[in-house]
Amino acid sequence: MSHAQGLPASVSDSGFPAIGYVRQTLAVAEADIRKLIHDPVELLTRMVQPVLWLLIFGQVFTRTRAIPTGGISYLDFMTPGVLAQSVLFGAIFYGISLIWERDLGIVNKFLVSPAARSSLVLGRAISSTVRSLCQMVLVYFLAFLLRVHLHAGFLAVMGVVAAVIFGSAIFSTFSLIAACIVKSRERFMGIGQVLTMPLFFASNAIYPLLLMPVWLRNVSRVNPLTYQVDALRSLMIVGGSTTFGLFADFAFMAFALALMVAIATRLYPKIVT
Repeated sequence: MSHAQGLPASVSDSGFPAIGYVRQTLAVAEADIRKLIHDPVELLTRMVQPVLWLLIFGQVFTRTRAIPTGGISYLDFMTPGVLAQSVLFGAIFYGISLIWERDLGIVNKFLVSPAARSSLVLGRAISSTVRSLCQMVLVYFLAFLLRVHLHAGFLAVMGVVAAVIFGSAIFSTFSLIAACIVKSRERFMGIGQVLTMPLFFASNAIYPLLLMPVWLRNVSRVNPLTYQVDALRSLMIVGGSTTFGLFADFAFMAFALALMVAIATRLYPKIVT
């Protein structure tokens, strides 16, 4: 926040309000990223999950050949889903840091600053993407070792980065909304556990939409994770295809993020009441 407050008023607020808003947002993100750099243990522990999914689950189900995957191996099919799952599981518990900061009095200091409430929310959403991008590097490394057929083109990789950023921002902001509502660390952990499994299994991460019953398929169509996986599968995997089209995937994720930010911005001050 110091970067934004240190700007001359004519630059940060009066003459170029957009620049001031961006700097405030980036200052919030920087503060969260510094905490991650000083304490990377959480990041390292979350890397265990994709390793287990790819090395055990993926290897076993590749041999069964029981799930139709559109002409690609099951390991290729599920790799984007494992990446999306890693993003989801890492981001959905992000809101607990907000509860910790409220208990330490840090949230009050942010709320009395001149920063817009939406910049506080967006800053946290941006900082959460650092964890997810680290997960992306790990999944790519494992996929390379397992001989997954990956697209190596620059545009494809940049598209994957964009999809990971969108997914992380969406689910971390959703997590902030939950934190603002429940306000208790114990309740939040319970809510997080309840949310992750339905979001994951009501998506196309580990099986195609065509295998789902109609009611579950309808649920999956309003699940942001479905569109993230759909984009990742097309961009990451040689021979991978998209069900909805890349434009529709990113448009839905952009809409979901805007909706989450709007709700979180409205609820953010209530975390301290």
